[in-house]
Amino acid sequence: MATNPPSTPSTPLYRRLARRLQERIDAGTYPAGARLPSEPELSTEFGVNRLTVRQAVAELERAAVVEIRRGVGTFVRPPAVRVSITVDPRSQRFDLGSVHAALPAGSHGPGPGREGDEGGDRDGGPDGAQDDGEFVVAAPPVTGAAEDAEAARQLGREPGELSRVDSVIRLGGRARAACSYWVPFGPLPDELVRPGRPGNLVLDLARAAGVELEYDWRAFGAVGADLADAELLGVPPGTALLVREGVSCTPDGTPALYVRRRIDGSSARFVLHFRDR
Repeated sequence: MATNPPSTPSTPLYRRLARRLQERIDAGTYPAGARLPSEPELSTEFGVNRLTVRQAVAELERAAVVEIRRGVGTFVRPPAVRVSITVDPRSQRFDLGSVHAALPAGSHGPGPGREGDEGGDRDGGPDGAQDDGEFVVAAPPVTGAAEDAEAARQLGREPGELSRVDSVIRLGGRARAACSYWVPFGPLPDELVRPGRPGNLVLDLARAAGVELEYDWRAFGAVGADLADAELLGVPPGTALLVREGVSCTPDGTPALYVRRRIDGSSARFVLHFRDR
């Protein structure tokens, strides 16, 4: 639980009220799923006008602490369940896909499905949801878009030589990551790119190409969700997304796949372990 910094005389009144409400939520006075008192009730209790209350609640909504349901009320959000994606930097070699075994944040132990180990990257929902896994969304044409141009640059090809497939990874019954893959061959088999098809796109693409994939490099960054990713992940536009991108190659070092994953930053974290566990 985060500790709020102390308020000062220069702290706006609405922000001081937001912190008071946050303290009550942290203390369990307003538990997850509880409805906050109405604007008139909070206004009376704290001796502030309704505009101040509205600004305070909006501040909590921006912090993803509460959810405002128009015409119904304001409700406390449950704590975010974060997927721990365990990466063993000493054993990363073979690219076995990115359907990770998930551990809620704070869980201990390595868990199955470390990236790069014999178990591969497997996604399993904490609740064992049947619709968990990776699913094809579309196979859009490769155009002159910036992301297509970057894929072509990373693979050392012209955009027209590439094929692309997009997918979504679902975990715990909700979308957690939007993924895009580019490969320097095609056309891709119709069955492989059928929308809604479950699978492991890295392994499926490797099989389609008749190659074995090894990691070349991976990088991490962050972006705000664009309209397409916001709709796919069910988050507001501009939401912080973790970006994991990189190239996989054949054993002789030939670039054979470029991948770019956009992961809901509120629900995932990457963990590096440098000692035997």
